[in-house]
Amino acid sequence: MSEQQQTELRGPRPEPIRFFGTTWVEHDGGYPLRRAGLAVGSLAAAVAGALVLRFAYQGLAIAKVGSLINLMVIVAVSLCTALAFRRTWEDFGRRRPAAADPGAERSMQSLVLIGFVGVLLAYFLRSLREAPGEKLHREEYREALARQERRRSARTGNPAAKRKRKHR
Repeated sequence: MSEQQQTELRGPRPEPIRFFGTTWVEHDGGYPLRRAGLAVGSLAAAVAGALVLRFAYQGLAIAKVGSLINLMVIVAVSLCTALAFRRTWEDFGRRRPAAADPGAERSMQSLVLIGFVGVLLAYFLRSLREAPGEKLHREEYREALARQERRRSARTGNPAAKRKRKHR
């Protein structure tokens, strides 16, 4: 039996989510505890990150670099945090195309790195409702199950019993 036929017999498999594996399908295997842990952990990491950024800002104040530089740092970190939050939040609901511009992706990595607090806050807020990315994965899994069911129902019956077509 070929690998494709074995996969069709077993059906589609759910895609694992980071920190949750496939427990998101049935909400079993410690799913609620994992979600609570992710919420607490991401919030604690966001607070710790904000404290690190505050210490960095205080270092600039001690160095007396000037109010213009202080303002530029605050604006840059705030914008990066907002962009990282928005990008992470949107990624929970859609897949990024594989053919995306690699240069744009590389520049966004820098913004996300600077705005890491936004990423952590997005994880915190999403984990209050569901596992981050669960809605997208659930939709894709249901579509795969429906496709497989349509394929299985189209093949029911005895193919030998069907009439042979007359060739013209």
